[in-house]
Order: sequence, then C-alpha cells, then structure tokens
Amino acid sequence: MISVVQLGTVDYATSLRLQQQLVGLRKEEKIGDVLLLLEHKPVITLGRNAKAANVIASPELLAERGVELFECDRGGDVTFHGPGQIVGYPIFDLRGHAHGAADVSSARKYLGPVDFIRRLEEVLICTCADFAIPAKRIPTLTGVWTESNALSFRAEENDSRANRSLESRNLLSAASRDHVGTAASAVQRSEASVPDHGPESKIAAIGIHISRFVTSHGFALNVNTDLSFFNLIIPCGITAKPVTSMQQELGKPLNLNAVAESISRNFGTVFSSQMLWVETLDALLGRTVGVPMKPPGELRRLHHEKDTTWA
Repeated sequence: MISVVQLGTVDYATSLRLQQQLVGLRKEEKIGDVLLLLEHKPVITLGRNAKAANVIASPELLAERGVELFECDRGGDVTFHGPGQIVGYPIFDLRGHAHGAADVSSARKYLGPVDFIRRLEEVLICTCADFAIPAKRIPTLTGVWTESNALSFRAEENDSRANRSLESRNLLSAASRDHVGTAASAVQRSEASVPDHGPESKIAAIGIHISRFVTSHGFALNVNTDLSFFNLIIPCGITAKPVTSMQQELGKPLNLNAVAESISRNFGTVFSSQMLWVETLDALLGRTVGVPMKPPGELRRLHHEKDTTWA
C-alpha cells in the first residue's frame, strides 16, 4: 500500500527537512511507502550533477522574480519548481517492489534505480494520456516529453465543433474512439484549432536520491506552470529542446486536484499497489507510529549511508 498526502504549497527548505524525516522513518519501518504531492514557491534547484553556468539569470533578476536557489542531493542538473507544477516525492523502499515477472529467478528481487525511474516516467506518461496529451520517453534523456509535432485534442469540446469541415469532423470522430488512457491516444487537429508546438518538449523532470534502498526527491510535472521561469536557466542542461506544460499543450488551465488524482491512480497501476489518501501528515504518522509531526525546525538531520543519486 502507498499512502498519498497532498500538502498544498510548501517552501523548498521545508520539503527537504520533511523528506529527511520520512526517509528515516521508512528505513526504520515505522511507516510504509509514502507519496507526497505538493507545489513549491518559485525555486531553482541544482542536483549533484548540476553546472552553475546553467543558471543564466543574475542574482538580481532572481531576487526580482522572487526565485530562491538551492543545492540538493538529487541526481540531475538544474530545474525550476513553482506554482502550477505538481511535484511528487515518493518515499519508497525499493525492496518492497518486485522488479518484474521476467526477473523472478534473478538474484535481485527489488527495483533498481533505473527501473524505478522508468516506472516514474510511465506514471507521468499515463497521466498525460489521461488528459489527451501524447507523451513519451527519449532514449538517453531522463524525464517525459511531448510527441514531436503532435497536436492534442480536447474531447469535451467535440460537441462545439459541429460547424467544422467534414474532414475535421471525421478526424475528431476517430479521435473520440481512441482511449485517452493510453500513451498513443492523441490525434492531430486542424491547424486552425491548435498551433504546432514543433519538436519534442519536456513536460516532466525527474531526479531522485536513494539511501539504503529508500528513495527521496522525485518528479515535477508542469501543469499550469508559468514557463517564463525556465528562461532563467538551461533546464537540465539541455538547449535543443524546449519546456512545455499541460496547459500549453491543451490551450487551457487544468484542475490540479484532477491531475493529482490521475497521478495517484497511475501510481497504483504502475507499482501494483493500493493507494490510500491521507488527509494530513499528522494522520499518517499518528496512524503509523503514534507520534505527532515535528515542526520544521525540529526535524532531525539524517546521516545517509551508501547513498546514490540518479538523474
């Protein structure tokens, strides 16, 4: 079972301390696997593989935009977190997740770091598909990307397109028959309805940390994110591909709660686990270990052993 806690907006420093405490409790088996879903105030984070030169904005401009700067122990380079973006921090013990049926005879009966990342990507690809956004992996690049030159459609607007040309109506009819819960469910629309977004664009970033089999950090899915913040950095050190959001792909803002529910549902499917929504961290910790949540200033700093980071 995976407990899901939706925290609202949390500043980045508090989220780091919170993850430290939860990782410690997970190592001690005082809690089960936990998925934190939240938003951050504007912040640029640098992973262990980050190059400072990929932050191209001056300190003055960062201050003007109200953006903090943090170094952290996740894998990966430079990225941005901010309002309208759903950040997910899975605190999972990988020993509790089988690698797959094909590996039953293998000496390794748990997920490795790369396998874990592939599953996170699959969760986000399925979530994008739930909203008719075609998304995929790109070999050698971590994260989730929109399809090149793909044009999404909005199924709920089909009835309003009765005055379109016969060709457009036939195209939309075919699109309606596709299952939006699959990564291949997107259909091209006419040029008049949605602009061509060009090459593949990054819609979700992933960077994790693993300490004694327990994961922290995770993913960031751009939902209604102000993409102008990404102009302050070279996201993940990649200059050839732009960043996008679900709002930009669909041409309208989305309900963050609906996207969070989709993420949770897809976690359950991809990780073959029951998902339990928990209202508060106090409820999670009180139910599990019978202790209240410590205030941020009292969160203990943990000593990490055999840590690994992955982009």
